[in-house]
Amino acid sequence: MLEPSLDLYGETYERVEAVLADLLVKCHARYALIVDLKGFVLVHQRAVWAPKPPSLDSLATLIASNHSANVAIAKLFGEDAFRETVQQGADVGTYVEELGTEALLVTVFDGSAALGKVKLFTKQAVVRLLEALAEDHGPPPTLDLDEAFSDDAAKLFDGLFGKRTQP
Repeated sequence: MLEPSLDLYGETYERVEAVLADLLVKCHARYALIVDLKGFVLVHQRAVWAPKPPSLDSLATLIASNHSANVAIAKLFGEDAFRETVQQGADVGTYVEELGTEALLVTVFDGSAALGKVKLFTKQAVVRLLEALAEDHGPPPTLDLDEAFSDDAAKLFDGLFGKRTQP
């Protein structure tokens, strides 16, 4: 089973969300996402004024696939990779920066955002995000499924499917 490359929880998650929210305000972008190289959305933010985004799972998969293709193209020219990718359409564009070796920072913008600002503030966000990810915030939280949880789950299943009868 595929699992995301980065675990974001607790204080780290909150710091990452804050950096993405700040990025949206500074460069007037629609959305900011951290996508791992397997195509998982690890965290995202949406500007208050932005329209509903397309399927983020589909977007993440396509961004990760596109990044892999760009790495292959770079290797044809003797480069290890292209550190950034810009795609601009008539109304919407994406700017993708590598976030270490395991993830990508994706900034989605429209015509109201200047590409120079998008690039500048995304690069600054990468530095801040790498700092947040590098800090050790202890072990991940543990999930404690006690007897009360088990009882509640059994009641829920009984309500959905009826009481189980013993054969």
